[in-house]
Parts: sequence; structure tokens; C-alpha cells
Amino acid sequence: MGIRKLAVGVIGAVLIGVVGASAYAWTDNTNYLTFNAPVALPGVTLPAGTYLFRTPSDSDRNIVQVMNRSANKSYYMGITQPVQRPQRGTELIVTVGEAPVGQARPIQAWFPIGQREGHSFNYGR
Repeated sequence: MGIRKLAVGVIGAVLIGVVGASAYAWTDNTNYLTFNAPVALPGVTLPAGTYLFRTPSDSDRNIVQVMNRSANKSYYMGITQPVQRPQRGTELIVTVGEAPVGQARPIQAWFPIGQREGHSFNYGR
């Protein structure tokens, strides 16, 4: 099972080039991510654009909030599972999964800049 998860993570990391995410600014536990295609999080599809990903709670680092660039509209807030980086380093990584044609690819994990551990999003199965 561990090898399968690693393979999915590697495939997802490769797929991010297809979706096209980039980070252009970050602060304490906050990354601004730009996607050039729609992506999905549990319960929401985000159109192409720039979003603020952050961990808003000092007491629970597993809570992730995704807001618009201006930080005045929240699109997602949920509890995530901690996950180890698929490779060394502390650069931004976003892994995405596969989706049927015409649907947004789901973000599987976000690895914030400067952090050794990331956030795996929980999709009901």
C-alpha cells in the first residue's frame, strides 16, 4: 500500500505541470497559489485563479483554509491529515489526482513552503 501511495504522489506531482500551479508569495503558514485550470477540494471546485492557502489555527496545524487572493472570501476550511513530503527540500509542492474528462483535478496534498510536512485533503469515498 505504501508503494501505491508513493506512486500516486509522484504521478500527482508530475500532473501539477499539466494543471499549472505556482506560488509567488508566502508568509507565516500562508502560500498564494495560482492555478491555470480548475482544481477541486472536498466539496468545492475552484476556477483558475490565485488563492490563499493557510493554516489559520496555532493550536491545530491540521486545519487548512483556502481563500480568495484578497482573503475576504473563504472557499474551503477543513481538517487535513499530516503527510510527509515525497522528496527532500522545503519548496512548494501541490499534488493533484486524476479526474474524468471535463472535471477539475482534485488537490490531494499541499506542502507549504518551508515546511517538512504537508496537508492531505480528505475526500469522502
